[in-house]
Amino acid sequence: MAQKVTVPEIIKMKRAGHKITALTAYDYSFARILDDAGIDILLVGDSLGSVVQGQATTLPVTLEEMLYHTRIAARGRARALLVGDMLFLSYQVNIEEAKRNAGRFLSEAGAEAVKLEGGVEMQATIRAIVDIGIPVMGHVGLTPQSLHRFGGYKVQGKDKKAGERIVRDALAVEEGGAFAVILEGIPVDLAREITRRLTIPTIGIGAGVECDGQVLVVHDMLGLFDMYQPKFVKRYADLKGIMTDAVKRYIAEVKDGSFPDEEHSFH
Repeated sequence: MAQKVTVPEIIKMKRAGHKITALTAYDYSFARILDDAGIDILLVGDSLGSVVQGQATTLPVTLEEMLYHTRIAARGRARALLVGDMLFLSYQVNIEEAKRNAGRFLSEAGAEAVKLEGGVEMQATIRAIVDIGIPVMGHVGLTPQSLHRFGGYKVQGKDKKAGERIVRDALAVEEGGAFAVILEGIPVDLAREITRRLTIPTIGIGAGVECDGQVLVVHDMLGLFDMYQPKFVKRYADLKGIMTDAVKRYIAEVKDGSFPDEEHSFH
């Protein structure tokens, strides 16, 4: 088996100039496939609210649901670093609750780190979680849990003032002790500036090629979820089309009596 990916290894990758790869995973089967393929980071994202549960946003996802999906993804993970996504209101209420909930991702669900959204306003929370031995990945720019404040899923940091605020957020995440930060939905030039200023890795999603790594929702990049396709998503496969064709052939063979045949029957 290849060497286990750890938090120190992720930090070293930036220093060595090695790009970091990350994808979401929500269950055993997907985690095992992505892990076997060599992905560096598996993120059990609250994006499961959309691509698994069929919700309009990530906000309705519960802590117990996140812990469940992290737990079953952990069973398929052998090499990758497994990061659990702290959902809405699991860390914003107070620091003690944030520490307790972060700890549950490790002790109950098998995660090796947690991710939370926010910059300057979350710096103390990040520091408190890190101080009890839990690695934290930050997330700034377009933060989906704040979509109502943004007025929807819109690119952030397009003007100078907004860009400076995101830079401050990213620096606050690093100063809080996070080992990496996701940059989502921001202009390429801004992502480049942040990546150059931080000593921790930046993981981009809709933030251009100059981040230290990239993350995508696996259902998006495999063509399994097609309710919408963000500009930053590249479809590497059309698994929905492949699955639809397979199901149609199964239906046809059952209806015409050609399945099961002798090869697939017992005597």
